[in-house]
Formats: sequence, C-alpha cells, structure tokens
Amino acid sequence: MREDYYVLLGVERDVDAQTLKKAYRKAAMACHPDRHPGDAEAEARFKAISEAYGVLSDPEKRRIYDRYGHEGLEGSGFQGFGDLGDIFGAFGDLFGEMFGFGGRRGRPRRGADLRYDLSMTLEECLSGVEPTLEIPRDVPCGTCTGTGAAAGTRPKTCATCGGRGQVAVNRGFISMATTCPRCRGAGQIIEQPCADCSGRGTHQRVDKVTVKVPPGIGHGMKLRVTGKGDPGPEGAAPGDLYVLIHVPEHKRFERHGDELLGEVEVDMVQAALGAEVEVPTLDGQTTVAVQAGTQPGTVVRIQGEGMPRLNGGGRGDLHLRVNVVVPTHLSDAQRALLEDFARLGEPA
Repeated sequence: MREDYYVLLGVERDVDAQTLKKAYRKAAMACHPDRHPGDAEAEARFKAISEAYGVLSDPEKRRIYDRYGHEGLEGSGFQGFGDLGDIFGAFGDLFGEMFGFGGRRGRPRRGADLRYDLSMTLEECLSGVEPTLEIPRDVPCGTCTGTGAAAGTRPKTCATCGGRGQVAVNRGFISMATTCPRCRGAGQIIEQPCADCSGRGTHQRVDKVTVKVPPGIGHGMKLRVTGKGDPGPEGAAPGDLYVLIHVPEHKRFERHGDELLGEVEVDMVQAALGAEVEVPTLDGQTTVAVQAGTQPGTVVRIQGEGMPRLNGGGRGDLHLRVNVVVPTHLSDAQRALLEDFARLGEPA
C-alpha cells in the first residue's frame, strides 16, 4: 500500500503552502541522492517525497487526492516522477535554493512541457473520449541532428561554467547556483550555427496525439501525457504534454463533484395525488416516482444517474428539484372544480 502523502512529508492535512514547502525541503534534504550516493533506498524515498510535494503543492491535484486518494490521481491522469531527471526538472529552482551549487544540475535539462486546452461537453465527461489532438511541437533539426551547429562542427564546452550550465555565486557563507551568463544554461557555445534551424537545433512540426480521457473527468482537471512535450537538448528526455479540461455549463444539469442537480416539472394534480413522471437524464430517460403531497422545492434523488467516480466506484446520484406548475388559464369546468375543492375546506 502506498504511503499517505501527508505522512511522507510529516504534515497535517490542513497544512498551508508555506509550511508544506518547508516540510518538503527538510524531508528532501535528509534523503537527497547527492548526500547518499548509490543508496537505492534513499533515492526511492526521495522520489516518493518529491511526488507527494508535487501533488500537495498543486491545489487541483490536492483536492482530488483529499477526496479520492491515490486512485483518484491515477484516474485524473497524474503520474509520478519516472526518474531523478523528472524531479530536478520540475523542482530545479527549489533544489538550487536548498543545496546550492552542485554537479547534478549540469545534466542536460529535459525538454519543455506543452499545454493543450481541450473543451468537452458534460455528456463527453460522462462517457469519456479518446480525441486525437494536433500538437505543434519542436523536433530535432534533421540537418544538425539537434546540435544547432553547422555541418562539420560541434558545440564547444562553455569555458565560463565548464559545461555545467551554472556558476557559483558566493553570498557570505552561502554558495548559490545561478544560470551561466555566457551559455545561458546550455553548458555549450555554438560558434557556427546551423543554417537550417539558425542554431536552435529544432524545427516545429504538428504531431497527432491520441489522448484517453477517462469517464468522470471534470472542468479544470489535467491529464499528463508523458514524453509528448518538446524534445530535450542534446538527447535529453522530452517534456510532457498537459491537457487542461474545459467544460461549459450544461443547459439542464449542474455538476457538483459526482452529483448532478436538475429540475422536474409536475402539475399541481400530480403533486397532490402522486404520479410516475418520465424525466431526462444525462444519458437517456428514466421514470421517477413523485409522492402524493409533494411540495414545491422538494428534491427527488435518483441513484446511479450522476457522474462516474474517477476511482472506479460507480456513479453518483441525480437530484431533481420539483417545480410545481400552476396553470395560468382555466376552463370554466376546471375553475368550477377548484371552487368546489376550496369550499370543502382543508383536507384532513
């Protein structure tokens, strides 16, 4: 069983962002791979701690985790860090603050992450979809094979930072790392740029990426597609693609987590005597029993007609608020019957 993220970081469930950050720094420092070289157990714990912080420091991921646990995150497309390169790519600035200048940050940086905004209807959120997205992304230049250097030449190691991409800045007793001003963090200098890509090492291309969006996805959630971001420099790992879900308001139903809220109209006779009423649901129709004496505003619950739960635990419920429709035009016979009813007085 995977360890609780709050327990991993040693914090309470109502922890604020600043306290969470401090707790992460302390926990990560204790098992950082630079301090425990070759220790597989320390590296595994470092990954777990970094994954926990990655979730709890993101308000949306934290909301999903608090409600559904690890299973909910898997349903929303969240994946943990694959290797230490992922972790240092995600939290590089934070580690710079924690550990100062070190050799690990000289590793090639992974490619940039990309974002795609996907609009979905509530009906599509109910069933899940697998759209094919067209993603503009950078790909290695075929002429220079991604080096950015002209044919017959190669980039040279930056003399200022020695190829690390960062230089040390001493502030009193503290040594800090900052991006090399000469190579701008690349660790190399291109003296003769490739003519086809102007030294960038990449061209832009539109790729088609099929994304599996699970049933129960909601507005504001993100899906992570590993390795579908921009490629990393000099063969480093590519970034990831993040698909942000947008769901406009539905004309009939309001969504509240896994529950749906709507309305059902009945006439005053049905409300007084009771009736079986056919009502629309998000994926069809069903029949609901309106009890005799139902008052306006009464909420009728239909089990299992809400939204799917991301953790695979079935569906939520549909709640229908009863709206009693009073006729505005009566025939003479109808008016006479109602007057008779009124004369009979209140029912027992």
